[in-house]
Amino acid sequence: MGLKNADKAVQAGKDKHLLVVCGPTAIGKTTFGIRLARYFGTVIISADSRQFYREMRIGTAFPEPEELAAARHYFVGNLSVKDAYNVARYEEEVLQLLGSLFQQSDIVILLGGSGLYIDAVCKGIDELPDYDPALRNSLKRDLTEKGLGFLADRLLKLDPEYHAVADLNNPKRVMRALEVCLQSGTTYSSLRKNLPRERPFNIVKTGLNTDREILFKKIDERVDMMMEKGLPEEVRSLLPWRSCNALNTVGYKELFAYLEGAVSLEQAVVNIKTNTRRYAKRQLTWFKRDPDIKWFGPDEDQRVIDFLREQGIGNS
Repeated sequence: MGLKNADKAVQAGKDKHLLVVCGPTAIGKTTFGIRLARYFGTVIISADSRQFYREMRIGTAFPEPEELAAARHYFVGNLSVKDAYNVARYEEEVLQLLGSLFQQSDIVILLGGSGLYIDAVCKGIDELPDYDPALRNSLKRDLTEKGLGFLADRLLKLDPEYHAVADLNNPKRVMRALEVCLQSGTTYSSLRKNLPRERPFNIVKTGLNTDREILFKKIDERVDMMMEKGLPEEVRSLLPWRSCNALNTVGYKELFAYLEGAVSLEQAVVNIKTNTRRYAKRQLTWFKRDPDIKWFGPDEDQRVIDFLREQGIGNS
């Protein structure tokens, strides 16, 4: 089923509600989402693009077995790092899934920190120009010969607005934005602002946040816990596939550098904490530009429930 037909799979009606729970990494979205899912008797669709990959359990804070048992999760561990996947496929597959889930429940939870994937489900992805093979190869040469920093600096000049929210550690995203800028003669950010597609269900967006000092402390503690759980061993097991795009992410690239002898283990841990804090700030920058998101603390379940009831949701 193509994207043009994907919405037709969701014959839900506006009495069906997609509850978005978003926020920065380490804020506590998983436990919060499970509590809400149990309260409403519903399921969770993950919008954490790193948790799609079954081999990346420790470094992505993959839900524990007891958490997966407490509430049904979709799009968690459904892929291998070797699989090709993109946000367009995710949009299509989630819309198809919602078509069946809304037959069983009036509320479904979409939970995660990947803003692009959340936007794809809620608004649809924009129609962007197809890639030009010659331009793609030229950018790949620049990446190999001059580095990702060179491409990021070029993106800053062509599209400073997207540069401010982009995952600058992801070469695929940086190259795609540059391709669109160079092919279209305009900015990638402007082309991503098409009018959102109408969805046949109601969308309510909530975000979790806390004081920055508390968030950064949570991040540091979680990195330490990941190391205790065996993150270096998990990363070592993935060395044969380190070129896969899924593994070019925080927690893995820093430990690949350690395993290759480029940095000490202690420095790798420091780098993971630093880069995770930067990632959290980029996530918040992305979400804060959406005025439809109502913000709560990570322990304010009841406030969320009251907020939904005020809108006539969950009153049955």
